[in-house]
This record gives sequence, C-alpha cells and structure tokens, in this order.
Amino acid sequence: MAAAFLVALYEYSPLFYISVVFICFLVTSGLVMGWFGWDVPVILRNSDEAESTVKVSQKQMRQVKNPFSLEIKNLETASVSNGITLVPDCLEDCLLTCYWGCSVQKIHEALQKHAYCFRIKTPQAFEDAVYDEYLYRQQYCIKTSDKAGKHCQVPEETQIIDFGPVPRSRYPLVALLTLEDEGNREIYDIVSMVSIIHVTDDSYRLSCRILYQYLLMAQGQFHDLKQLFMSANSNTSSLSSPPSGDRTEDRVLLEKAGLAEDEADLPDENSKDCIVCQNRAVNWVLLPCRHTCLCDECVKYFKQCPMCRQFVGESFPLCGRKE
Repeated sequence: MAAAFLVALYEYSPLFYISVVFICFLVTSGLVMGWFGWDVPVILRNSDEAESTVKVSQKQMRQVKNPFSLEIKNLETASVSNGITLVPDCLEDCLLTCYWGCSVQKIHEALQKHAYCFRIKTPQAFEDAVYDEYLYRQQYCIKTSDKAGKHCQVPEETQIIDFGPVPRSRYPLVALLTLEDEGNREIYDIVSMVSIIHVTDDSYRLSCRILYQYLLMAQGQFHDLKQLFMSANSNTSSLSSPPSGDRTEDRVLLEKAGLAEDEADLPDENSKDCIVCQNRAVNWVLLPCRHTCLCDECVKYFKQCPMCRQFVGESFPLCGRKE
C-alpha cells in the first residue's frame, strides 16, 4: 500500500521532488550544525560553539616563592680535573654543599624518605638519608649579597679522575642548597634544592650540564623542575645550552645514557609573540609537551599543540590575566 502511494506520488505530483530536496536539506544542515553529535571541522562552526568544544582543562597552579637558584658559570671548561664554578643566587643566607660521586640509588631513596619519613632541611639530614654514600664533600656559606661563583674541585690527593663507564652507579656532582637560618625554614614552602650535575671526565666526554633539579617542600613533596620550550633570542638561549658544535656529539652521548629528551622545534623568530596570531605575547604552557607558544586568545582554539601536534592534556598561564 505504501509503495503504491509513493509510486502514485512520483507519477502525478511534483510534491515528491520537493519533499526529497527538503529532506536532503535538513540532513545536510544537521551534519553541518552538529545536531547529530558528530564531530565536524571547527571552521564550519561559530566561534562561541568552537570555543566550548575544544577548550582543554586548565591546570590549577599554586604560587610559591623559591629561595634558591643555581647556575653553572664555566660550562665549556668545567671538568673533574679543572673543577666547576657554581653560581648560587638565594633570597636568604644559605649553605651550598657539594657531594662528589654520590650514589645514584641512595639519592633517589633519599627523595622518597623526604616524602615519607623525615624532611631534608639540612646537609646533615641529607647525608643521613644517603648513608654517607659519596666520595668527597665541600661546603660553602652563601650570603644574599654574595653574587660571586664558588669554584668546586676535587683535591688531587683523593685520586678521583672519573666516575666509571656508563651506566654509572654514582652521579659526578650533587649540589644541595639549604637555608642557613633555622627560622627561615619555617617561612618558606621550599626548604631545599637538590641539583644533579654531570661533570666531564676522562671516561665520559659529555659537556657539563645540570641533569635534574628537585625542589623539596616543607610538607614532604618534591618536584622535578622541567625546562619550558619557547621562542627566545639568541643571547637567552645560549645561556642554557652548550656550544652548537658540541650538540650533535652530546646528543649521541645522552641517548646512550638514556637521558636524551625530545628536542623542541623552536621557531626562528627572536621574539616571544604567539606563533599563531603573531600579535599578542605568549602566556600559556601546554602539557605534557611543555611548549610555551600561545597567547590568551589563541589557546582557546587548540586541542593539539601547534608546534608538535601532541594532544594537550592540560595548560596553565605563566601570569594571570589582566582585568
């Protein structure tokens, strides 16, 4: 009966054609507007709907004051035989304690003890946590007004010339920064900083660099400091990277040691403008890739990092938005 009715409608009435065209129009409109819940290209939707669809979660950040900072002055010439110059910059008087040849296993056990057993607020607490598993120890008192570097070198009588082949059981150098005044340890959330440093020796020619830095909190947590990848001028980037001639060789050595990270494909621009609009300042860090490349406006439209195409799990701003 229904088939006969459609045949009659097809033969005797133009309403059949009108109905077919109308139904096709409704289906096409529904696909474009997203009525059926299917994903369609963002360019086909208005800005308000696109923003609500692609918005990624914002990571809740907590602002803390870090009283410690540590840099290496002589990256090119630092070695076990020549020594290394460390430049601490602290908000309060502190102690810089350097441990040569500290046990890798004991270091990580000490970090876990800080979280579960006792707090590492002093050099003595750190030494107890690693069970004195180091080869040589040096300590310096750092005043807030003291901006000069401290030269650390293993004495010749110790006969320490290298720390063995890779993989190693000892870190070449571990630098511990702690607050000198006991009263200041109750003020700051961060009570100490552990810097693990590779120093060039005869067995491993990788250029000197900071491998890891851990901030130890008064509440027992510890956080691994990570580098942010962002566009910067040549002067800034040269402070934290080895000479360009050594990068290829260093990369191979890092891969053998299992310490190499994916290199960021930074743009060639010397500015810190958003890589999308090239108009507003960069302000957002994308996780987990750590690319810092988007402004406050453009970050709303990306589910994937525009630099590496990795999906964005979370993001956070470098500074709060101005009202």
